[in-house]
Amino acid sequence: MAKIPFDEQDLESDFLKFSDFLLEADNQYFLYRDFQTRNIMIRNGEPFFIDYQGGRQGALQYDLASLLYDAKADIPQETRNELRKYYIEKLSAYQDVDKEKFNNYYFGYALIRIMQAMGAFGFRGFYEKKVHFLQSIPFAIQNLEYLLDTVQLPVEFPELMKVLRLLTKSEELKIFNNPKRRLMVTINSFSYKKGLPVDQSGNGGGFIFDCRAVHNPGKYEKYFELTGRDQDVIDFFEKEDEMQLFLENAFNMVDQSVNKYLKRRFTNLMVSFGCTGGQHRSVYSAESLSSHLKNNFDIEVVLQHRELGLSFT
Repeated sequence: MAKIPFDEQDLESDFLKFSDFLLEADNQYFLYRDFQTRNIMIRNGEPFFIDYQGGRQGALQYDLASLLYDAKADIPQETRNELRKYYIEKLSAYQDVDKEKFNNYYFGYALIRIMQAMGAFGFRGFYEKKVHFLQSIPFAIQNLEYLLDTVQLPVEFPELMKVLRLLTKSEELKIFNNPKRRLMVTINSFSYKKGLPVDQSGNGGGFIFDCRAVHNPGKYEKYFELTGRDQDVIDFFEKEDEMQLFLENAFNMVDQSVNKYLKRRFTNLMVSFGCTGGQHRSVYSAESLSSHLKNNFDIEVVLQHRELGLSFT
């Protein structure tokens, strides 16, 4: 259905090399084999695991990759990375762990799990006409694209990787694209007197820029009752080389992160500008960044002026 050309012999050879690589992982463990979110039940706040009939002996990385790269769960990539590190930390209490080797096999199993999932989604959706399975294809493709962009396995599979890369660019599959995964950048203005803004996404707070070194129009009576959204204050700052240099440096730093976040399919970034009162410099800076990002990136921007009680999307 994706209409992707491939060399059958080269692809088969790559599959054999790939399977040989995965079989090198230590496989002396219980393998759940169908470890996904729908097989975890919560009762009285405690997790219970069901559906063991596919269990067998295998590698630890397989179950971990199955859970964290479950397309239907759509777990943010930041959370996946945190949970993988937590898993390795806990495993290290029971045995020695070569983190580099563990991660190589983990990402290999993540890749094979995504391939299995896409095969199942395609078969159930295209051939059995169960359309709801096709809704998971965009998430599987996003996971696949992330792995292809960020992971370098120790063994090369040129034909397989070529086919997978073409799969992420397939026009036939783009019709199922889901806009849910757009990057959201939350921009705040605030007063240092009232504390730092709280990051609601759980990702740690992002950038905080201190505007207090910039010339403050709030010192002058003419501007005292105005804010960074008023034209007189805007005109004041546009004549100030100090503010323009400050914003140029801030924009460059934020742009670098936005580009990387888009590439890695991250979903949240917070940028905050603080000044003494949260009224002039921080408000103007936040407004300027909001306009800059909207004009240069296909992302969602949320603008919040905390001390003014204003919020915009």
